[in-house]
Amino acid sequence: MEYLEFELPIKELEEQLQKCKVIGEESEVDVTETCEQIEKKLKATQKDIYKKLTPWQRVQLSRHPNRPYTLDYIKAICGDTFLELHGDRNFKDDKAMIGGLGKIGDQSFMFIGQQKGYNTKTRQYRNFGMANPEGYRKALRLMKMAEKFGIPVVTLLDTPGAYPGLEAEERGQGEAIARNILEMTRLEVPIITIVIGEGASGGALGIGVGDVVLMLENTWYSVISPESCSSILWRSWEYKEQAAEALKLTATDMKKLKLVDQIIKEPLGGAHRDKEKTFASVSSTIVKTYESLKNLSPKELVAKRMDKYANMGVFKG
Repeated sequence: MEYLEFELPIKELEEQLQKCKVIGEESEVDVTETCEQIEKKLKATQKDIYKKLTPWQRVQLSRHPNRPYTLDYIKAICGDTFLELHGDRNFKDDKAMIGGLGKIGDQSFMFIGQQKGYNTKTRQYRNFGMANPEGYRKALRLMKMAEKFGIPVVTLLDTPGAYPGLEAEERGQGEAIARNILEMTRLEVPIITIVIGEGASGGALGIGVGDVVLMLENTWYSVISPESCSSILWRSWEYKEQAAEALKLTATDMKKLKLVDQIIKEPLGGAHRDKEKTFASVSSTIVKTYESLKNLSPKELVAKRMDKYANMGVFKG
């Protein structure tokens, strides 16, 4: 397990507890009481730290190297029923954007999401979760396929942004994202969107227009990352913590501003602390949300989705 800077007190106590247990196993000494005291202190420290996380600390948790990624969720939720589909039928297959059909119980869903890598090799292979235009075009092709067969769409957002390289711009990065936003607003099947990690800028919005938008507790969703915001406003990355505060990017802020509909609780310490529990929460939330959408006609779905986005940012004096 890797620890972030603010988690170091927890690391120390967990190491102490481990040592205490080892001493108990290797010698005749009864260490039960000592272990219980350390466990008590550990629980109190965890509650204390995670209860008052700053926006920047939540950003750090959303990027935790042990945090589950899109494919982890899909494999845990769908098991062997997931069939990955490739290519945009135009340029090539983008490895940063994955999609395919999977089942939860007897219900089929079209899953689409950005995928990051676990180590240097897979990060390069997945382009750090930053999709090219062909990734967004693949996503749109799969959504259109889902619409054709009446299959609901689930999108999982986890990207530091769309790939900003020259070749991406040459192939129409902005157009691909704009096209997706347009087409998603009028897609005639239910769309459930979940922010599972970083939700940065148009890169996330390119697959982020949903009937219901959900956020995991320790994720963020914003027009720009705190580092980039800091470098624009202060010409330095030093002020990223202030930028994170000002951007109002946490799940709580987004819910308060009515930009997302619901927050999915995470286990104490983040999704990576108890992955199975997180997968179960996400799965049951998808099922519950689909239940509330499945009886709406295509016309009602589109009208409600249009209204939802048209009302965002409206100020009533």
